[in-house]
Amino acid sequence: MQLIRDVKTLTRILFLYIPLPMFWALLEQQGSRWTLQATKMNCNLGFVVLQPDQMQVLNPLLVLIFIPLFDLVIYPLVSKCGINFSSLRKMAVGMILACLAFAVVAVVEIKINEKAQPQPGPQEIFLQVLNLADDEVKVTVLGDENNSLFPESIKSFQKMPHYSKLHLKTKSQDFHFHLKYHNLSVYTEHSVEEKKWYSLIIREDGESISSMMVKDAENITTNGMSAVRFVNTLHKEVSINLGTDIALTVGEDYDVSAYRTVQIGEYPAVHCKTKDDDFLLNLGLLDFGAAYLFVITNSTSQGPQAWKTEDIPANKVSIAWQLPQYVLVSAGEVMFSVTGLEFSYSQAPSSMKSVLQAAWLLTIGVGNFIVLAVAQFSGLVQWAEFVLFSCFLLLVCLIFSIMGYYYVSLKSEDIQEPAEKQIPCIQENTINLETKNTML
Repeated sequence: MQLIRDVKTLTRILFLYIPLPMFWALLEQQGSRWTLQATKMNCNLGFVVLQPDQMQVLNPLLVLIFIPLFDLVIYPLVSKCGINFSSLRKMAVGMILACLAFAVVAVVEIKINEKAQPQPGPQEIFLQVLNLADDEVKVTVLGDENNSLFPESIKSFQKMPHYSKLHLKTKSQDFHFHLKYHNLSVYTEHSVEEKKWYSLIIREDGESISSMMVKDAENITTNGMSAVRFVNTLHKEVSINLGTDIALTVGEDYDVSAYRTVQIGEYPAVHCKTKDDDFLLNLGLLDFGAAYLFVITNSTSQGPQAWKTEDIPANKVSIAWQLPQYVLVSAGEVMFSVTGLEFSYSQAPSSMKSVLQAAWLLTIGVGNFIVLAVAQFSGLVQWAEFVLFSCFLLLVCLIFSIMGYYYVSLKSEDIQEPAEKQIPCIQENTINLETKNTML
């Protein structure tokens, strides 16, 4: 009979566990989606430079701060206001705080997208022109309506403010360019593919000029690092040492290296060497998420220099904007997780507490599966997915509140009474046993 009563009590609590996985689906994204969001943000706070995954330290730190704050300050103040703040109500408020946290995440994601570089659509490319000749060059695109993209001549080593958009007639196309340099006219042709970034590099070729089309990599930077590549205008191969384990070699006469990712920071003296010479290049600041193109030239008496331009601009949104979402979700975790376990153990019989712990961990696992399923089948952009999770949890919070309204809490004496009734019997048997031992 006692086992049946314990199972019935456990079943009543497990019924309340049905909506809980949705909360964990949101909470567990701190180590995945939130960290990926941080890689697209500027992690320099001025007084300290963080790595994107280091923001996760905020959650356990805030939980340690909020637990005594809620128990000693907030909950007593709510009680003095005459509000019956039961355990189930605390859990519902924790869900609402998690909803608000993901609403903030969505707003931050939208802000990041506004500052990010636009993406070329179908039958579109983005093109920038880098004039490495010693004088200005007039560039005209022949054959279609794109010929007005470069109305003015491009000066020598002029930094282009942004990429220009060119429209294609098919998924891949040959573009014809007219280059006017001094009194010379040069016609050149290059093949391109849709949805790509390109750099048209104009170079000196004896008394004339020539051009080459280089494909630029998009989204090359990860984990808040920077990416660099080099164009070597020297007549000899250059080896570049960017760190203890990062080195690359750029061939002679306008060879273009592949991108290499490096740690962010100042690079005032990068060691380089050729077959018969050593020199230093000042690369300056390599910022979060940026991709840079460096042109190695020897046009001055000071030796080889590096001309710097950005292929992908640095992340502009500060990682400090993630602080509100961490505060909200940590407060929600304290009100939901800590209170939920406390409520569950207070309602469960002693023989079922381990089963209850297993069921609680199962809700966490189901929550992670929900994240996987939504990410696989939703097909939404990231900010819309955050809004979807927030709306799901708000709906689940409403269902949980209705379930909690009709739940009748058990008193501690109702749970402990059967065990207490057995104590006299056990004590009587113990006394009789001791008596018999003494008589023997």
